[in-house]
Amino acid sequence: MLDEHLPPGPPNACDGAYALPERLRQGALSSRGPRRVIKWVIRLAILGGVTWGISEFVTGARGELSKHEFSWRELNGWWLLVAVLFYAAGLFPACWFWQRILICLGQRPSTIEAARAYYVGHLGKYIPGKALVVVMRTALIRSARVDTTVAAISVFVETLTMMAVGACVSAVVLVFQFRDIRMLWLAVGLMCAAGIPTWPPLFRWVVLKLQVQRINPDIEGLLKGINARLMMQGWLSMTVGWILMGFSLWAVMQAIPQVALDWQQTLTDVPLFTACVSLALVAGFLSLLPGGVGVRELVVMTLIASHPDYGPYIAIISAILLRLSWLMSELLVSGILYIGFRDSRSSSSVDTVG
Repeated sequence: MLDEHLPPGPPNACDGAYALPERLRQGALSSRGPRRVIKWVIRLAILGGVTWGISEFVTGARGELSKHEFSWRELNGWWLLVAVLFYAAGLFPACWFWQRILICLGQRPSTIEAARAYYVGHLGKYIPGKALVVVMRTALIRSARVDTTVAAISVFVETLTMMAVGACVSAVVLVFQFRDIRMLWLAVGLMCAAGIPTWPPLFRWVVLKLQVQRINPDIEGLLKGINARLMMQGWLSMTVGWILMGFSLWAVMQAIPQVALDWQQTLTDVPLFTACVSLALVAGFLSLLPGGVGVRELVVMTLIASHPDYGPYIAIISAILLRLSWLMSELLVSGILYIGFRDSRSSSSVDTVG
């Protein structure tokens, strides 16, 4: 418990609370302006390319697919449940880091408030535009102890850090377990795209250039909480999270009857599984497509198929099962937190992560 060590919350935490989310909401829902047209053109182009890539992959795997008759009944449901749990656990280090960002920015969210906003906010990524994630999280976390503007800023720090770490993890794995040079360069490029903006001096400069202090005059002082120590905590915690998500794919593979991984092979292949999920999620996030639809599956299929022990058939089945198990995990955890802890913000006690 760090309540007694936390800096006091901003005295005007609720003043203008809906200013920034309203702007984000307008950006996400407005149908006017050339920028929206350009974004839709880009999304359609990416979707077309992904669709072509998946169709080419499936066409090339048609021979192997014809040898197998897939049945949902053959799947091991217990291993799929393990995959659901591993994914939920893999998101928690990012949730913890998000709360740490808020605390370092002078806010006082409780653990359950942060978890509720974080997991429920993940559902916003399935709506075109990505901005709804920020809107949902800030709306759920705002209180007399959490300023909405600061909360919105913290979402960008956490999300970009998560993407940068994921791309870095995948790049490191692909260097030592070389599979596809295209995927390696993709990982390096995504790491730079997501990681450079989170460099503390640059991030603080960008926020101030956006004139956020007009909404929250205290923001310049609060931004000093984003420093190298905080980012190091983020990189370490996020690395643990990505490894747990790698085990989620491992559990999915265990659910497929044609795959039997012993512990020796598990130790060998989990790094590849971690690279798969991290690169797939990062590419899906930056693709602008809702939920990274198609992009995630194409990355997972490409990397799994490159493994000599699996091939295209296992790659396709694992990509589909991974998507379904992660969606189930998000819906299950979000539902429990949203319904079961609806009144948590009105509680007088504050339970924070140390």
